[in-house]
Amino acid sequence: MSDLRTFRQYDEHDVINLFTWSGTTSTAGVLLQAGKLVKVNTGFSAGNEPVDLMADAGNAYNNTLSETWKLTANVALTGEGDTPLGMALVAVRDLDENGEKLIYNPRKAAEMGVVVPGQSVPILTRGLIMVKSAHATWAPAAGGTVYAGLSGELTSSNANSVVAVGVALGAKDSNGYVLVKLEL
Repeated sequence: MSDLRTFRQYDEHDVINLFTWSGTTSTAGVLLQAGKLVKVNTGFSAGNEPVDLMADAGNAYNNTLSETWKLTANVALTGEGDTPLGMALVAVRDLDENGEKLIYNPRKAAEMGVVVPGQSVPILTRGLIMVKSAHATWAPAAGGTVYAGLSGELTSSNANSVVAVGVALGAKDSNGYVLVKLEL
């Protein structure tokens, strides 16, 4: 599981806010974790609207309408060999810790620092971040290259046609975190 610390240094011009998360599988309400590398899954098409209807927000009743909106362009997790667009700065969640839908409580989603499915996911393309990766080969040395691994995780191994995404500015600390200069 990736983990992105609050220590971050970046310019807002290096954050893309035009894509939503494409996945639908949920583990305890978490659809996408902050700190995962993402790639363009469905981009923008000429002539198409940037937003579209998603689905009913809850139960469907006769003579009622409660649809939600979503962005049409979306991202998915990178795999080895994929070219990443950037790193997700926030998590995408559909449920809170009590199993309640966050779509009905946008204030709580904002307090948790997450977005709900269909909303824009801020994607960092360049900057300094403090991050921990769950990849088995996550052991970067100071000045070593950091690569995009499986399932959106960072890796310090350049096997299997991985793509370089940045430089480690120090070694892994006792908790597994590394200061990384992300450059995409």
